[in-house]
Amino acid sequence: MEKCYHCGDLCTTGAIEHRGKSFCCKGCTTVYDILHDNDLSYYYELQESPGISPKISESKYAYLDKPEIIDNLVEFTEDGVQVVSFAIPSMHCSSCIWVLEHLHKLEPNVRKAFVNFPKKTVRITYDSSNISLRQVVELLTKLGYEPNISLEDMEGKKKSVNRSLIYKLGIAGFAFGNIMSLSIPDYFDMNDFWLDQFRPLFRYLMFCFSLPVVFYSASDYFINAYKGVRSKVLNIDFPLALGIAVLFIRSSYEVFLDSGTGFFDSLTGLVFFLLLGKFFQQKTYAFLSFERDYKSYFPIAVTVLRRNNDVVEEEQLPVHQLQKGDRILLRNEELLPADAILIKGEANIDYSFVTGESQPVTKNSGDKLFAGGRQQGGVLELEVLKPVEQSYLTQLWSDEVFSNNRQTTFRTLTDSISQRFTIAILLIAVLSTAFWLFYDPSKALQVFTAVLIIACPCAIALSAPFTLGNLLRIYGKHEMYLKDAEVIERMAKVDTIVFDKTGTITSSNESNIYYEGENVADEMLPVLASILRGSNHPLSRSLYQYLDIKEKVSLESFQEITGKGMKAMYNGQEIKLGSASFVGEETLKKEINQTRVYVKIGEKVFGKYIFQNAYRHGVEELFKNLSAEQELMVLSGDNDGEYAYLQTIFPSGTHMHFNQTPSDKLQFIKELQSKGKTVMMVGDGLNDAGALAQSDVGIVVSENVNVFSPACDGILSAPKLVDLDRYIALSKRGIQIIKWSFIFSLFYNIIGTSFAVTGNLMPVVAAILMPLSSISIVSFTTFSSRLSENILNRSKMSKYDKSHRLKHGTDIVLQE
Repeated sequence: MEKCYHCGDLCTTGAIEHRGKSFCCKGCTTVYDILHDNDLSYYYELQESPGISPKISESKYAYLDKPEIIDNLVEFTEDGVQVVSFAIPSMHCSSCIWVLEHLHKLEPNVRKAFVNFPKKTVRITYDSSNISLRQVVELLTKLGYEPNISLEDMEGKKKSVNRSLIYKLGIAGFAFGNIMSLSIPDYFDMNDFWLDQFRPLFRYLMFCFSLPVVFYSASDYFINAYKGVRSKVLNIDFPLALGIAVLFIRSSYEVFLDSGTGFFDSLTGLVFFLLLGKFFQQKTYAFLSFERDYKSYFPIAVTVLRRNNDVVEEEQLPVHQLQKGDRILLRNEELLPADAILIKGEANIDYSFVTGESQPVTKNSGDKLFAGGRQQGGVLELEVLKPVEQSYLTQLWSDEVFSNNRQTTFRTLTDSISQRFTIAILLIAVLSTAFWLFYDPSKALQVFTAVLIIACPCAIALSAPFTLGNLLRIYGKHEMYLKDAEVIERMAKVDTIVFDKTGTITSSNESNIYYEGENVADEMLPVLASILRGSNHPLSRSLYQYLDIKEKVSLESFQEITGKGMKAMYNGQEIKLGSASFVGEETLKKEINQTRVYVKIGEKVFGKYIFQNAYRHGVEELFKNLSAEQELMVLSGDNDGEYAYLQTIFPSGTHMHFNQTPSDKLQFIKELQSKGKTVMMVGDGLNDAGALAQSDVGIVVSENVNVFSPACDGILSAPKLVDLDRYIALSKRGIQIIKWSFIFSLFYNIIGTSFAVTGNLMPVVAAILMPLSSISIVSFTTFSSRLSENILNRSKMSKYDKSHRLKHGTDIVLQE
């Protein structure tokens, strides 16, 4: 089989020779002509096979002609110039960037285009008086870069970027550096005339530099401490806020009474390192979305049928304006946005988007169709039963789990320790002050403030952010993208893992095919292959590759009936390939729900090709490793047709539940949690969204992390699913590192407190101990977490890989 020059796909339906090159379809030749005729052929030199075959229908983007939709999508419009940004999921290499930023060569009315590759977006400025938004989108689609335009875009909400932490960190760093410079004369006790003359000025300048640090940069610590006290919880921010306040008050007291230089250097250094830890922990993946709901996938508009003087007219209507009783059209591969009754047409609905069930469902006139189903076949006419927000699917998002903030209910390891630590420090401060009140009252206040200053848990507060921040980067490097650092802490506590089946532990890009029935004569196999070559349906292409027959024959006629199958004439004999009803086989309802293609030659049905899910290589070993410490379960919206096989790859006793609706899955997770279980849900589709949100850790497995991911805590690249046990092991190692750093920081507090309670805490001692403790803890956590990356780097070879190496005599290199 030849490779397409444009997209790199195998030309399974026969190569098209064009301008001396081979292409898999007319769409690819069209894109090649556009690029070639506009002197953009360098596109193909940047990377081999960079493009994607375009799919576009004449009316697909008709809704982009409506002014209200345009107003919601464009970012700027003035004097005939409009600016719009689109998400381009198929953007994946340097050649993509190059051709998108050269759109002005393809269309002169496009003034400029700017690509943000990490976010997979393109921002286009164009002359709206000469080219419409619809034409811009159609141009992108023809090039193979179809924008992702969804109902969510109609709300016009833009992601707000909170830069306050950066501003606070910058101010704290600026003040810290300047105060350290101004403190040098006091550090080394320099006796110089000019230094002595300006020493008071230096101290007042240090006071001024500390003001924005205390009242702006450190404001969050005071606010959180107040909220904690009001809720009767001593969180880690309470001793930090107390230490900052005491540092500032005592330092100001010393400066204004000219009794010392104070601790402004330690104060600003403490705030700077604390904010640096927050910033380091705040790892984000701008190109991913962890908060998607149905609005991210539903279309913006739908075709509505309006009757005007006995004439039926088609109108594009935004889906949020749909009302009960509206008549709508649903075309092939379009998503149904609302519950409806089928009026006309033959429905072949794929509900895998909603339920996970991989087998399309056939519906007849009068049957009810649910939102989220995708039509696979001809045009349907339907009557809307409910508005979009009241449909079966969208009601799932009314569950309280989608509005709860788990961060407010999850008690981190640091907070659990800080309560005991705070009580202990306050007791030490009170008892040591009481002692000095009797022994030397002049030192009592100094001792009290010194204990609170030196015992400020800066090292404890830094250990978790820097450890988890490092781990976030390590996870991302190995293609597991976590929403935030708290997910790592929750992952370490997981004792129950629930797996979805279809698309999670099975691969959507592979399938196992076998034939069942009476053997077809050898001379007819090239005929079947020739029929399959004429179809672009995924099943046809998979079956064509499975047959792997090079011989070609000429067919007398060929016809493909969308959603049913294909028929052709060869030597005066009719041959059909397709569904059971298409070939006249009536045993469909008596069989287990399977994906299959029947073969009928003449009047006889010979048999069927059965497509089974292909399970990801290495999952059997993964389940074995996980079962040593976690309880495993299967929760699938699919049928139980593969129950027997699942029993062979999962450990004995694994509970398996099938035919589960999205609500069933959510309730199942709730029941597990009510029994005290800490649950990780591993799924892939919108049907898992409720369970993912309810679980303690929701992980989405995705073949392409840029394209699809429902609301979740983490997105895992599909080939990396077999490493899930090692990701969990790494989270546990991270918690161990944090605990060890707590012990080390405790030594610093003991040493510092011993200086404080004896009344010997000098500014230079505080200036050395506080930064030293912070830097050493940061160094320890960074080194230890980097060392822990070896957990993911160790070679891991599944039984499949080993057998493949022995069979073919090759070494398998796993890409980490």
